[in-house]
Amino acid sequence: MRVLVDTSVWSHALRQGTDLADAAVRRLSSLLGKADVVLTGLILQEVLQGFRGDAIFEKAARRLDAFPLLQLDRAHYMAAARLRRACAAAGIAASTGDCQIAAAAIEHRCRLLTLDRDFEAIARHVPLHLLPIGQ
Repeated sequence: MRVLVDTSVWSHALRQGTDLADAAVRRLSSLLGKADVVLTGLILQEVLQGFRGDAIFEKAARRLDAFPLLQLDRAHYMAAARLRRACAAAGIAASTGDCQIAAAAIEHRCRLLTLDRDFEAIARHVPLHLLPIGQ
């Protein structure tokens, strides 16, 4: 199984979190060594840009080096644009970044591990497979 881990989970895995976030971090930990855990460039950027200090930025970057980046090309960005249009037609105000992440998960046949509820709305209208946190 290939799992794309969203910014919301990585942010908690690399910092102190809440009860829900703790469950997501436990879920991520349970996947390590059992699934292919991957990132996108956008997720990597979103996670790292949240660190203010150079030392913690570098430490987080080193930890994330272990996880491959999904390669995105023109077709992926076209799919993200179509996905955003489908969401808009359904009355969902999905962000460009969320659509890019969802499209990457769909196109690369990944399940998405996220704490961001916006993806639940997206998944009701496109074939995005969310990985349950509590399993």
